[in-house]
Amino acid sequence: MESRIQQLKHSLPKGDKKRKKDVNAEVAKLEEELSAKQQSQLDALRAEMQIQDVANLTGDLSVNDENCQPPIVAPKKLSKAQNKREKKAAEERKRAQRIAEQEKENAFGVRHIEGEKMKELLQSRNRAIHEIPSDGNCLYNAVTHQLRLHGMEATMQDLREQVAGHMRSNQDEFMPFLSKPDTGDPYTEEEFDNYCSEVSSTPAWGGQLEIRALCEVLRHPLEVLQADGPPIVVGTDFKTETLVIAYHRHAYGLGAHYNSTVTTDDSTPAS
Repeated sequence: MESRIQQLKHSLPKGDKKRKKDVNAEVAKLEEELSAKQQSQLDALRAEMQIQDVANLTGDLSVNDENCQPPIVAPKKLSKAQNKREKKAAEERKRAQRIAEQEKENAFGVRHIEGEKMKELLQSRNRAIHEIPSDGNCLYNAVTHQLRLHGMEATMQDLREQVAGHMRSNQDEFMPFLSKPDTGDPYTEEEFDNYCSEVSSTPAWGGQLEIRALCEVLRHPLEVLQADGPPIVVGTDFKTETLVIAYHRHAYGLGAHYNSTVTTDDSTPAS
């Protein structure tokens, strides 16, 4: 059973939230069963040891002798191995309880509330979420998915490099909006160049500046849906298909996240 638990943990696909929840639930169930089995074995072992101790002390005394009183047997001290097993079983029970409590908290937490609001918003527009992995590239992968829906092809890396190049070529438009997080001072030219290098060659998370650059590079409007607040539309000057993505503030513990969207009424992309 322990090997099955490890196998389930190691088989968990990255970014697949539904599968992760299912696997966590199955692991918790297996761990509870394992803990119960261990406890049952320990109880049986204790009972067997106590019966053997009574037999050794009473010898040949007849149980029918009314003057014969069974001796008081002190509980036998558990071995180190038994103590270790009991401690591990107790820890597993506590862990299963924490998992259950976390699931309950998730059901009423900000993540759940945001998800329900987003679902309601998308349904009102005949749309649904298309999940994008949370790996730092979510903005660019969400946009590449939108492009494919409209018959266009681009890779995440293509978009990163185009965005970085566009920002470098239009430094005066983008650099004034960047500042050092520790002091608030504006970026120097060297720091701006390093920022653009990170955009093009690392999984740096994309925000409002990158969205603006994407619209200008692709010459497509980009609409960002959010659970709290009105949709944000960038690039309205472009009279082409609107790319529609979703912004989640509380999707993951590490921070905000972007997903793509699809229509639910038919297979034709909607603007």
